[in-house]
Amino acid sequence: MKKAFVLFLLSVVISGNSFSQKERDIIVPNYLKSGDTIGLLAPSYKQNINEIEFALKWLDSLGFKVLIGNCMDTKKSSLYSGTEEERLADFQSMLDNPSVKAIMATRGGYGALKLIDRLDFTRFNQHPKWLCGFSDITCFHSHLNKVYRTASIHSVMPFIITPENCNNEAAQSLIKALKGEPLQYDISPNSYNRNGHAEGELIGGNLSLLVSLTGSISEMEFDGKILVIEDCDEYYYHIDRMLTELRRAGKLEHLAGLIVGEFVRLKEIQTDGVVMGKKIEEIVLENCRDYHYPILFNAPVGHVRNNYALRLGCLCQMEVGENCVIRVENSSSLNK
Repeated sequence: MKKAFVLFLLSVVISGNSFSQKERDIIVPNYLKSGDTIGLLAPSYKQNINEIEFALKWLDSLGFKVLIGNCMDTKKSSLYSGTEEERLADFQSMLDNPSVKAIMATRGGYGALKLIDRLDFTRFNQHPKWLCGFSDITCFHSHLNKVYRTASIHSVMPFIITPENCNNEAAQSLIKALKGEPLQYDISPNSYNRNGHAEGELIGGNLSLLVSLTGSISEMEFDGKILVIEDCDEYYYHIDRMLTELRRAGKLEHLAGLIVGEFVRLKEIQTDGVVMGKKIEEIVLENCRDYHYPILFNAPVGHVRNNYALRLGCLCQMEVGENCVIRVENSSSLNK
């Protein structure tokens, strides 16, 4: 009898743990409409406000109000637009302000990771809002996805928006993403693609940032998801090492699909006259050789002119074959 009771208690504990580990439904913030306020701040590298003057006028012309953070100061001489405390206060004020419907990081760089654990998301949870950006901003995307199960937007940033490109598809896709329009991108086939169809929650961003979050509270769940990755200014062997780390940690094994964005300005390191001599496609396929999900290369995502917006956390469908398509729904379509 005592043994049976112990087994009963053990089954309750196990089932309780299983339930607690189940992912919560994703929260999709309200989409924006004319007259809504977008907050701009620089949580990473220093931002000269003169460099985003056109982007401010562009957002205004689209009917949005713009609230500028306090840390954009052309007189600052450090790497950042303010001290860690100043940048933290800037970000916190945007999170807490219920009139701000979206927050755009003006540029990437480094520094977002230093803020993430000190931010209080209590009021953000009461009034969820879109967070937009890419590169270093990946840490916020990952943190929001894992800890608060809130969708966000991987996209171009104001620093990049100029008179020459404000009407291109990348900039326009950001506005479509904010307004809740369905996103669909047709992509030229790549001979290295692994054909197939996949559907699942879209996650990811900058590969270096994703790896830096491994083992932390901000690390996303990978199983059953469609993962998108991109990077820049890395050595080829660094890319291989990071993918190998994800593979060894089991992060690549149970993906629904893999979208490989642009890996630009990659470098070879030469030792005794020997170089790695592998394309990014070959590095990816070697690390995914034991898995059978579709893989799409050369997606228009990353440190490139055509960095198309993606709603992370929402349902994504990918088709890889003679025709290659990425579709991102305008709601999670995952809520039960």
